[in-house]
Amino acid sequence: MRRPLLLLTAITFVTWTGTRMTAVALPLVALAETGGAWATGLVGGMAGLPLLTVGWWGRGLRERLTSGRALAVVMAVNAAGLAIVPVAALAGRIGAVTLCASGLVTGAAGALLGPAQRALVADLADGYVDGGGRAGSARWLAWQDLAHRVSMVFAPPAGAWLVVAWGVRPLLWCESLVVALAAGVMLAVPAARRNGQDPSDGQDPSDGQDPSVGAAAGVSAPAVVRSRPQIAAGVLMAGVGGLCWFGFTLGLAVLGVQHGRPGVLIAAGVSAYGIASVATSLLVPLVIHRLPRAPLMVASWIVLGATFVLLPGAAPSVAGISALAAVAGAATPWGNAALSSLISEQTTGAERRAAFTAQTVLHSGGSSLGLLVGGALIGFAGVGPVLVATGCVQVLAGVAGALWLRGAARSDRATGKIQLPVPRRAGGRRRPSSASRPGAG
Repeated sequence: MRRPLLLLTAITFVTWTGTRMTAVALPLVALAETGGAWATGLVGGMAGLPLLTVGWWGRGLRERLTSGRALAVVMAVNAAGLAIVPVAALAGRIGAVTLCASGLVTGAAGALLGPAQRALVADLADGYVDGGGRAGSARWLAWQDLAHRVSMVFAPPAGAWLVVAWGVRPLLWCESLVVALAAGVMLAVPAARRNGQDPSDGQDPSDGQDPSVGAAAGVSAPAVVRSRPQIAAGVLMAGVGGLCWFGFTLGLAVLGVQHGRPGVLIAAGVSAYGIASVATSLLVPLVIHRLPRAPLMVASWIVLGATFVLLPGAAPSVAGISALAAVAGAATPWGNAALSSLISEQTTGAERRAAFTAQTVLHSGGSSLGLLVGGALIGFAGVGPVLVATGCVQVLAGVAGALWLRGAARSDRATGKIQLPVPRRAGGRRRPSSASRPGAG
């Protein structure tokens, strides 16, 4: 089981690197071909629509994404979506329709791929532990997050350099080819077991079965999240964090302009944040299995919010901005890892995929919404008050999450319904405790 887990981690790194490089190239193509700045954000904007609605249209599809073969099909669709723009460029027909089509296809594929990959990592990690491996799902998910964060730091400048060295269109073709090759590699990843099936039997759990049969077909992401207070609190805190993220990116950009240092503060802040998050992500997989999940989530979001509050006072000092951004970058991976660990430990199968989908929709969807309205809020209230407000909202979300978790724990003790560790049954395979299933107790 170790080999497919390593393959999934490598695929995450390669595809995210390509995605971030493409984000550099696409606006340049749109601007050059259409001549209008309004077109530069069409791909990214349209890609957000499938993400926000994936809970509705993707419910039946995500139940089938339990193997590398199924994920390879989605990745192939993603590669085709990426190829729409360079193909249209060859014909000289890039316009709003082309850009929107590319955004919709890649957005739909991405909305399915992210949660499905994390769920498959958790499923395969459970089997790895059952077979005698030492690294469980919490640690493998943390390694996957590290691959994501490493790409976040070096891919954008690498993409900018390649645009200069190669040109925009070759870079877009390269990205499409890389994703297509990653889809081929994904075929080597075996299926996850379903409903306790032993993965060692070599069968795809979807073979010979109707995927719509059983509980998996009717799993609702909101129902799964509501039934588990720790996951619910973590998902909501992550959603608030995503919604407030514009305060960091847009806020530092505007703050630099106001202090006569355009581009300097945002560059310093983003660089310090990225480097600190990568350095921390190297440590997280080594210790995450020893740390309490819920307190780690709460502390992470409170610390992140506190840095937002302090940013206006640190400007225009580059050192001050960098120090606060580094603290924020060091705090974030802990909260993400703790939430992913809770999802992998308290859910299995279709419920696990539903919970990861809820995490993705609220966090990434909240980030898109925040960027949509953030500029108007900063223009109306001023960058300093907005930074303080977004920081306070995150701190309050952390405090509210802590109180919610405390109240849920008291209620569970009073009713005799407690969140138990995931037990093992005969043969060493895991199953969710009855206390953690909806309707239990």
